[in-house]
Amino acid sequence: MQTYYFVLASQKFLCEDEPLEEVFVERYRYYNEQEKEVDFWLVKQPAFLEAPELAKFKAQCPQPAAAVISTNKQFITWLKLRLEYVLTGEFQAPGGAIADPLASLAAAA
Repeated sequence: MQTYYFVLASQKFLCEDEPLEEVFVERYRYYNEQEKEVDFWLVKQPAFLEAPELAKFKAQCPQPAAAVISTNKQFITWLKLRLEYVLTGEFQAPGGAIADPLASLAAAA
């Protein structure tokens, strides 16, 4: 199993109020220069919040929620400091109640 770290907030906050796009563009550029594989993802209405062990995060976060998920703990720590008003946590997957760490409950458009 892999450990995944996340920042969690309302979808409006992460996707509209905060300039996440510029953070991602810069991060993608850096990873490309370093020939490093991308290890972070934006997931709207993340399914991992349905796991019983993460119920406290779902209860604390305005819905619909969005999360930036990564296998890089330092990136998530940096993002938390930059965004301030987010929840952070971690989980292990795949396994137990979380079969797919990047699954979304959002309906396909």
